[in-house]
Amino acid sequence: AISIILAVSLSLVVGFLGELSLGHAGFMCVGAYIGGKISALLVPTLGNGILAFIISLIVGAGVAALCGVIIGIPALRLRGDYLAIVTLAFGEIVKSLFQNTSDATFGGALGLSTPRYDKKYLFIFAFVLVLFTLAIVQNFIRSKHGRAVTAIRDNEIAARATGINVTKYKLITFTLSAAFAGIAGVLYSYSNYTVQSAKFGYNYSIEILVMVVLGGMGT
Repeated sequence: AISIILAVSLSLVVGFLGELSLGHAGFMCVGAYIGGKISALLVPTLGNGILAFIISLIVGAGVAALCGVIIGIPALRLRGDYLAIVTLAFGEIVKSLFQNTSDATFGGALGLSTPRYDKKYLFIFAFVLVLFTLAIVQNFIRSKHGRAVTAIRDNEIAARATGINVTKYKLITFTLSAAFAGIAGVLYSYSNYTVQSAKFGYNYSIEILVMVVLGGMGT
């Protein structure tokens, strides 16, 4: 379920927008750490229930989306290999930042201890989130905004000439993709007792990209 959410969200950028992003694991890392930390703070008072889970999801996805905006504003003025390099750098920077935190904040090199959800119920939540992700992405792609995104992929100059705000739609797509990667990160934190930044390296971003390419870009 986590892999499906990651692949579908990255497909927005790589498949439908036509830009190469190599930092998707970085957004997942943000969601996993922030969502995991929020859940660790909430569980003593709210218990390890659905309310703490939903709050962690919202916060994790929100912070990941904010990172998408921060990175997207300068990065999406770049294209091709240059964008790939910037997103790759973002993923590695995020991994290093969490790896070098103190034990009291995000656990440092040993990782962040997070409350683990019962896997019987976690899979149900994850499956619901997969359906939610697919519904949002499908509706986005079939809307006028999605048609604008695919027009940018097919011919950016022609899209700009017809009045499409290219930078705006690139930023929206990048932010939406980052938010869903954050959701996948929160799910990952709930399925493990410890979140370690080493998991979210360059190789994992490539693994997600391979899922998209072999699964069919833009489908």
